[in-house]
Amino acid sequence: MTSIKKATINDVNLLASLSVEAFLPAHGHSSPEKDIKTYIEANFSVHNFKKEIANPAFKYYLIYHHNKIAGFSKIIFNTPSIHITENTITKMERLYLLEEFYGLHLGTQLMNFNSELTKKNNQQGIWIEVWIENYRAIKFYKKMGFMIVGEANFRVSETHSNPNYIMYLDHETYSNE
Repeated sequence: MTSIKKATINDVNLLASLSVEAFLPAHGHSSPEKDIKTYIEANFSVHNFKKEIANPAFKYYLIYHHNKIAGFSKIIFNTPSIHITENTITKMERLYLLEEFYGLHLGTQLMNFNSELTKKNNQQGIWIEVWIENYRAIKFYKKMGFMIVGEANFRVSETHSNPNYIMYLDHETYSNE
């Protein structure tokens, strides 16, 4: 059984540990170790999650499989991109799953949940940045209907950036039903 719930301030410690555990297998080798450490400290601290959960613009959702935490997503409504002509769109900053839950279609369930949520909130689509060497994620997003619409450099630290694709799911042209 799978369930999805909105994260609250009570989940910040969980989000911090989940983030590191899910981020490292996919991105830990993308940059020098000191840069990865800097990124994790800046973005995955309990303090940072407290600030983000308190901000109504950030929407975090946790996915559970058989009552065990499997991952989470983070979306931000009404976040335009220079690569997309529509303005009423959502940025999905994270869709993280723990490795032990790969292959169970939980990412698809969480993605579909976010897609339906954005539609209910009158968003025209969803965009995401994906590291160009994260082949598993790129394949997943393409399967979900996303298209590559541009490129950007993702700043990991003051001294290192990774090339990313900008991928977009247009709700008008793609439906998961």
